[in-house]
Amino acid sequence: MRKQWIALLALAAAACSGGAAGTSAEDLKGQTVEVVGPWTGDEQKNFEKVLQAFTTKTGAEVKYTPAGDELPTVLQTRISGGTPPNVALIAQPGLVAQFARANALKPVSGEVEKAVTEHNAAVWKQLGSVDGKLYGFTFKTANKSAFWYSEKAFKQVGATPPATWDDLIKTSKAISETGLAAVSVGGADGWTLTDWFENVYLRTAGPDNYDKLAKHEIPWTDPSVRKALEELAKLWGDPTLVDGGALQTEFPKSVINVFGEPATAAMVFEADFVASVITTNTKAKVGQDAKFFPFPSVAGSKDAVVAGGDMAVQFKDDKATTELMKFLASPESGEIWAGLGGFLSPNKDIPESAYPDDVTQDLAKRIVDAGDNVRFDMSDLAPAAFGGTKGAGEWKDLQDFLADPKNVDGIMARLEANAAKAYGK
Repeated sequence: MRKQWIALLALAAAACSGGAAGTSAEDLKGQTVEVVGPWTGDEQKNFEKVLQAFTTKTGAEVKYTPAGDELPTVLQTRISGGTPPNVALIAQPGLVAQFARANALKPVSGEVEKAVTEHNAAVWKQLGSVDGKLYGFTFKTANKSAFWYSEKAFKQVGATPPATWDDLIKTSKAISETGLAAVSVGGADGWTLTDWFENVYLRTAGPDNYDKLAKHEIPWTDPSVRKALEELAKLWGDPTLVDGGALQTEFPKSVINVFGEPATAAMVFEADFVASVITTNTKAKVGQDAKFFPFPSVAGSKDAVVAGGDMAVQFKDDKATTELMKFLASPESGEIWAGLGGFLSPNKDIPESAYPDDVTQDLAKRIVDAGDNVRFDMSDLAPAAFGGTKGAGEWKDLQDFLADPKNVDGIMARLEANAAKAYGK
């Protein structure tokens, strides 16, 4: 009976990944694969359940090493020391490109590339490609195009989720007249402000210009940047709409300001992981008291999503490593974590029903439905000196813009100067 069950598992996995045959539990017995990833706590436990399914399926043992925020440094050190892991999950595509060009990574196998092509929109394959070769794929993603709102605050003014930026401003003004701030902004964390800018810019400038600005092929003094900053200033520049002390408010507090007691604001913009902050820190129920709407259309823009994510890459190309990459590229692996919560995937063949609630299903569906209008977080694509350093570069420049939204020209000049320095052009 046990052999029949294993055989069925193998056949199911082959069907999911598009492969011709599965790997039985005897094939990789005695082999060990090490995976380094960013996840700790509950996320680590959930990912380890995914890895346990791989062990059950193939016989290979998997050792998971959590590296947290230090993952880039951990990987750099281990590569330099000649002891890289088999597989890593990396949140910065720029770091993946750096490792690929240093010949530290192995291109994925033909079977893995086939699975990535079949199960994802083309934009995700482009994201994992370096100089024409595919080195990785996004296993876990984040939908960074969500506004979370208090159902109670919206009901008080008879508001419905705004579909356009102009409607958002109108709704915000109606809410502010009740004595509640419209929006809580976590401006103490500069990365939240880059997410604001990226969402507005993607909608006002379009995906092609977004790609160009991400590579610094157009300057930050371009008229398209001005347009996005001017739109942001319509909201950030009205002190009656933004909760006080935004520059001193860290991201978790910006969420608590909306859904804790007493609430000081009606909305907070950020990714799907807002839901876990609500659940952990407030009594509000996600899907009932706390709901979300997609980032509004700006100037008639098409639906688009800014996403973050963790890309699976391989430093070795032995059979066990390649089989694990095949497994992670399949809908089967994502479906396991999806059912546990706290997970989204760009894999379009993970059924919606695999996600545990209506809110998560909606967030996941919007990433898949956006197709090639998904764009990866621009600050994660930029050199860290510009897009990922506290108190410097884009983070600091946008904090200064939040403090003085009238200074569009000055901020554009500083963004360009800092970008030119970081990109070396």
